[in-house]
Amino acid sequence: MSEPRIKCISRSFSAHPILRRELLEMFPSAILNDGGLNYEGAELTAFLKDCDGAIVSLEPIDDALLAELPELRVIAKYGVGIDNLDTDAMSRRNVALGWSGGLNKRGVAEMTLGFMLGLCRNLFFAARQLRDADDWTKRGGFQLTGRTVGIIGVGFVGKDLIELLKPFGCRILVNDVIDQTDYYRANGLIEASKDQIYAEADIVTVHTPLDAATRGMINLDVLKKMKRSAYLINAARGPIVVQSDLKQALKDGLIAGAALDVFELEPCDDDQFMLLPNLFCTPHTGGSADESILAMGRSAIAHLAAFFKDRN
Repeated sequence: MSEPRIKCISRSFSAHPILRRELLEMFPSAILNDGGLNYEGAELTAFLKDCDGAIVSLEPIDDALLAELPELRVIAKYGVGIDNLDTDAMSRRNVALGWSGGLNKRGVAEMTLGFMLGLCRNLFFAARQLRDADDWTKRGGFQLTGRTVGIIGVGFVGKDLIELLKPFGCRILVNDVIDQTDYYRANGLIEASKDQIYAEADIVTVHTPLDAATRGMINLDVLKKMKRSAYLINAARGPIVVQSDLKQALKDGLIAGAALDVFELEPCDDDQFMLLPNLFCTPHTGGSADESILAMGRSAIAHLAAFFKDRN
């Protein structure tokens, strides 16, 4: 069998010297996104044309695109979320998926813990006031230790976050669509409804996939159920939170504040939202720790190698 034609659309993968080298060692004729371009629509189709295997990250891969790529046999995911992939269409068109979950769980869990500490102890907002307004007022917030934390979504990241929280002695409320009673009992967790979490938690953090059930899950009605002293964290997927509703809730003081690593539209174009005094933002970097990037990139390469090895 001739060498498969591999293309990598991901800008960050293509710019990473170690991942570039390891991909080209495995597939010497692979084509990478050397221009660092954000391909969309017809340009995305043109770039992926005639390839046997592709490495993608957040690019939308739908049935219309797949229809234009009849030679595509496998997609390797550089990342952990697959909400950008129409997996039903891939199955119908016999396009395999190379994907492993949880590869960036520690990076996202550490960021979430950092958000919790920064929000509770008022680190983010006090730093902004000191820098921008020379405001030396000492508002030290409260300790995370002993507080009630609500975790919606107890998968790879949720479980890793629970491990990181153990030294803080938090009361942890958990909610997931999968029955994990034994795990909850073994780790001293309290299984709760979402409404109980909204009503009781000092911090609500979301770690679910983005799907039909979770899209828009955190809306104005939910935010009104939370304590006015509570904080919201989203380091999962932006559309889980209705951004306009969160903006209103923060402006009206329905909750004390929020920390977001993800947005409905990325990059976020709502400057008024991002500059709210009780909102802390990062540019979708939860899964971008050096270790996470290497793990996700090497996983994508390994999935391609395994797929084509089996077909030699």
